[in-house]
Amino acid sequence: MEDSKLPMALRSNLLDLFGQIEREFENLYLENIELRREIESLNERLAGEGQTVDGGDLTKGALKTKASHSTSQLSQKLKTTYKASTSKIVSSFKATTSRAVCQLVKEYVGHRDGIWDLSVTRTQPLVLGTASADHCAMLWSIETGKCLLKYAGHAGSVNSIKFHPTEQMALTASGDQTAHIWRYMVQLPLPQPPADISASLDDDVDFSDKDEADGEADGPNECPTVRVATTTLKSHQGVVIAADWLVGGKQVVTASWDRAANLYDVETSELVHTLTGHDQELTHCCTHPTQRLVVTSSRDTTFRLWDFRDPSIHSVNVFQGHTDTVTSAVFTVGDNVVSGSDDRTVKVWDLKNMRSPIATIRTDSAVNRISVSANQRIIALPHDNRQVRLFDMTGVRLARLPRSNRQGHRRMVCCSAWNEENQACNLFTCGFDRQAIGWNINIPALLQEK
Repeated sequence: MEDSKLPMALRSNLLDLFGQIEREFENLYLENIELRREIESLNERLAGEGQTVDGGDLTKGALKTKASHSTSQLSQKLKTTYKASTSKIVSSFKATTSRAVCQLVKEYVGHRDGIWDLSVTRTQPLVLGTASADHCAMLWSIETGKCLLKYAGHAGSVNSIKFHPTEQMALTASGDQTAHIWRYMVQLPLPQPPADISASLDDDVDFSDKDEADGEADGPNECPTVRVATTTLKSHQGVVIAADWLVGGKQVVTASWDRAANLYDVETSELVHTLTGHDQELTHCCTHPTQRLVVTSSRDTTFRLWDFRDPSIHSVNVFQGHTDTVTSAVFTVGDNVVSGSDDRTVKVWDLKNMRSPIATIRTDSAVNRISVSANQRIIALPHDNRQVRLFDMTGVRLARLPRSNRQGHRRMVCCSAWNEENQACNLFTCGFDRQAIGWNINIPALLQEK
């Protein structure tokens, strides 16, 4: 091994993996010896009682059954143990390749409670927005990880954040039964020299552990706060769980636990339509990027497609493809809808024929707010079990984002958001560990691995 051409890091990783393989097979070998001893002692006991499996005893059938049953159990146990150990080994190799393709770039730390939602501005300057249970929304510098602005106008948990297609305006939905539209102006900080970045990361970690009183006393480092909305939308009788801009940005749609979605005029803040029909609380709403279409998701296991392209009528289609709460349904660039659910599945639908899904992804954990990349149409699945997985539109798994004690989310992952305009950080996730994470996904390498 001394004259190995492999890089040292790769070599040590391989040695570690082969060490794991050796330990697994050693355990299997020891367990096999123990099982052989048990079989021998069982045979001795049977022989001592004058009952032999090959003899002409009347109980032969029962004994045969018993013996074959115990041996089949043993072989099954061996198979299961072997499968478990080999799958561990295979997943270790997969994780190694995923790490090279999916890398953690930046952590955004500063919220005092879980982060429900996040999105990236659609106009320059490109900044990241987060919505948190701590009653605040924050805007962040993607490059430096610094908070640029805090919105503190809500009296309840901020459940979603979306940005206007052309203006510097944000739309937030809240547990205070309202949605707010507010204007922002941010100055992007200059990129800092590498020496300062490690110091700023330490500051961020300390800040997340401070209590509220310390946070307020941060002085010049405290980001500016906006406390007043430009427009307040209030017609709901329950928590507003999500909100989004319709194409053009002149109208918005809100989704609420009062089982209704509302369509508002932004300029007048008047209620244009109330969209009723869901049997239980709504969980999400999403608008089509280029057409006047809205999709709403609900705890009633359905999602509904609302069509406002003809101003005189609005039609609705109900889709019953899940067996538990639909946590989100989103449009893709093109004619697809992708829905995720607490039933641990994600389904891809064709808008032209929505009778049955064109692909179904089955996972091992409930799926939260999904997003689909515009260019390569890769679906990012945030899970209750702290994992984030990437799939293509045909249901083929592409990668799992690296997660360990040192990196990745430590609690439930609530939302994912793609941003292909930024090469360094093109995927963001957030969760109940109070942090948002920026990832670099090498999409060409990811698709090549497939």
